[in-house]
Amino acid sequence: MKLKKLLAAGSLLTVVTLTLSACNSQKTPSSSHKPAAKQVLNWSLQTELATLDSVTVTESGSADMINNSMEGLFVLKHNKPTTGLATDTKVSNDGLTYTFTLRKGTKWSNGDPVTANDFVFAWQRLIDPKNGSLSAYMYSGIKNADDILAGKKSPKTLGIKALNDHKLVVTLDKPLPYLKLLLTDVSFFPQNQRAVEKFGKKYGTSSDTTVFNGPFLLKGWTGSNLNWKLVKNKNYWNKKHIKLDKINFKVDKSLTTAYDLYQADKVDFTHLSAEQAKQLAGQPGYRVLHRAQNTYLKFNEAKKEFQNKKIRQAISYALDRKQLADTVVGGGSIPLTNLVPKGVSTFKGKDFATWAKTKVGASYDPKLAHKLLKEGLAEIGEDHFEFTLLGQDTEISKKESEFIQSQIEQTLPEIKVQTNNVPIKNQIARGTKGDFDVALTGWLADIADPSNFLVILTKGNSNNMGKYDNPKYNALMQAAETTDAMNKDKRFADLIAAAKLLNEDQPVVPLIQAGTPEMLRPTVHGMVQNTAGLTENFRSVYITD
Repeated sequence: MKLKKLLAAGSLLTVVTLTLSACNSQKTPSSSHKPAAKQVLNWSLQTELATLDSVTVTESGSADMINNSMEGLFVLKHNKPTTGLATDTKVSNDGLTYTFTLRKGTKWSNGDPVTANDFVFAWQRLIDPKNGSLSAYMYSGIKNADDILAGKKSPKTLGIKALNDHKLVVTLDKPLPYLKLLLTDVSFFPQNQRAVEKFGKKYGTSSDTTVFNGPFLLKGWTGSNLNWKLVKNKNYWNKKHIKLDKINFKVDKSLTTAYDLYQADKVDFTHLSAEQAKQLAGQPGYRVLHRAQNTYLKFNEAKKEFQNKKIRQAISYALDRKQLADTVVGGGSIPLTNLVPKGVSTFKGKDFATWAKTKVGASYDPKLAHKLLKEGLAEIGEDHFEFTLLGQDTEISKKESEFIQSQIEQTLPEIKVQTNNVPIKNQIARGTKGDFDVALTGWLADIADPSNFLVILTKGNSNNMGKYDNPKYNALMQAAETTDAMNKDKRFADLIAAAKLLNEDQPVVPLIQAGTPEMLRPTVHGMVQNTAGLTENFRSVYITD
């Protein structure tokens, strides 16, 4: 899942740059390696596209496609905001008003000019509660956003205004010194009003029902097929720096199939399984991406068994995260000690994950798991129960699901687990409706800050699909984002306390922080993979002979 959380004001933290392995560096080719005459890249993916609508997108794969076929005020490159449609930014002395000057002469793929009104339209559409965007909470901090989400004000009152076609003014409720970084996210991209209104609910459901303004145009996606392409946009403002003519995408849910295609020179990139990573480590093209991303189990507390803390804790203690990381997922994955992964931020020289560590959520203890389950079942008047684990239909997710099923049933025979692995858009749709028992899912941060992860479990957050509600937790998170936001020590104390409380309650079971092993053909250069937020950026890629 892709969604991100807006940082609280006044606490720009030390960001720990998450890096690729040493063999991942992209060097400028020597004179003996000249750019190839044919600049066509073939790319293997594990999951299909869900949508091209930047307002409704909820997961990273689709967001990456939007990021390369559309563009906002700024572009994310190496985790930093770089030049996009905004050519100049002026900030008021109080830090509450931003005036952006937009690049002239830019066009949508339907021929319409890109204007400041396109941002106003898109932002008002996203913040409108009737559209149900799971990204809407990211707008908190922009003037009136919270009141709009609460139904107290109209979306038209959002703090964004077009002075003319090329002047955009954004007004805040509180200073957000990292606003430029936030604006690199697809949730803040513009949209062409004429196209959205023309296609209505079909907008973004296929390449033919979407218009683009980015470095590439997406073509050939019907809404359900497993292959499509990005083609160089001849009207893109920076087209002279775009070297690729075309990128062909193919979804291969089997990593074995994908690597066979890589070996046969049919694709230039593929993810690897744990077994493949062990065999290929050190080979030319091998690389590991460590992202600010986690994998966890999410309980639906509408099911009475999961309203019981001891039962949730029992399942957590029954899972050997180290074995899951080392033997099932592999590729440099590490066990999670809490919901916030390692390397997101530091406080007083120590990683946040270390500050927040507790025994619950970090330990494998079958005996304690069984004891807690017995006590929990007695408290709800049951002696056994069953649930369905909802995962994705990728090869890795299926293996993770099978491992979790096996460990729970072996350690806790009073629980029977069924697995159901579905396409990611089906998992998202069911999660949104609350139609699940336990979901195997994950979170990819946009900004390296603990609140990016912790906020998703607050009451009312659109991503709190399991309906966890602890007043103390909510109060700690509220303080971190308001009264204590300008005081780094107080804010971190709030966040650490919140993370520890979350570990004790276990509304989600943290599992692993992914290390993603990959193969990228050595003739491919300039690939940018951000470690937080929008991952793939193809703007600088070129191919040599």
